[in-house]
Amino acid sequence: MENPRHKDDFFGNNQIIIPKEVIHHYVKDKFFRNALYVTEVGYSSKHHYKFNQSNSSDCMLIYCLYGKGYCETQHDAFTIQANEFMLLSADQHKHFHAAPQNPGSIYWVHFNGSMINELKSELGFQKYERPTLLPFGVEVLEAWNKVYSSLSNGFEPENLGYANLSLYHLISLFVFPNKQNENIQKDEDQLEKSIAFMKENLQKHLTVDGIAKEFNYSSSHYSTLFKQKTGLSPIDYFIRLKIQYACQLLTQSNLIIKEVAQKVGYEDPFYFSRIFKKVTGKSPVEYKGQAKIKSNKASIAQRQFELTL
Repeated sequence: MENPRHKDDFFGNNQIIIPKEVIHHYVKDKFFRNALYVTEVGYSSKHHYKFNQSNSSDCMLIYCLYGKGYCETQHDAFTIQANEFMLLSADQHKHFHAAPQNPGSIYWVHFNGSMINELKSELGFQKYERPTLLPFGVEVLEAWNKVYSSLSNGFEPENLGYANLSLYHLISLFVFPNKQNENIQKDEDQLEKSIAFMKENLQKHLTVDGIAKEFNYSSSHYSTLFKQKTGLSPIDYFIRLKIQYACQLLTQSNLIIKEVAQKVGYEDPFYFSRIFKKVTGKSPVEYKGQAKIKSNKASIAQRQFELTL
């Protein structure tokens, strides 16, 4: 089986084209694979590009993650912007090019199959002939990547079958956005619960695998969702929660450094001090000392104010 063929004139090495002979021998005569199948898949990030599909018999899904592009169909011309998509049937003339000053990041897939006409009528493709808003969800990129990654591994029947089945899921995320929004809200709720879980276990040594398992995620998926929400990895966030609590203990209690370290899950006070300084820029001793000076100054100022009354 030949390796995936990449074109260099459009998306560079980021476009995979399924050869016609592969589709003929391994897809069209197999009911399992020919109902809906991928013919091309690609993406571009911060590149200037354009393409014409006026002679194609394929449907095309275009998704703009960020930036801007211009698309012409049989009926109109549109600007497609961040978090918008278009789903175009084969009878639409398709011309697309990136905005010169803001080419952005575009994901796209061409597909065909024996159930295309049924799919068009059931889903009402005409609704998506103009840019349609789709709130960002990591599921879209993960579903697209399943298609791309599978075909990147070659055109063996199992790779084609997996990519084509993944295509169903990818399309469903665009045409049934309410379901995706439900998943996004569920993830939001789970992430908030995981943060609460961290706060309740500051004295423990938690791992990404342990937290993810607690909330029924794989560690990689949980890490992706968490960083998307907070900008930090789960462990970096957990460490900052620990240090935040340690700051409170240093300024609001009489605990010594070793006792504070133990309260936030560090048996080695020297290691705790290194982590504390990395996060705050000061050692625990310096932080406690400066906080005490500020407290004393505030007390003096308050007494002076009271004397003037």
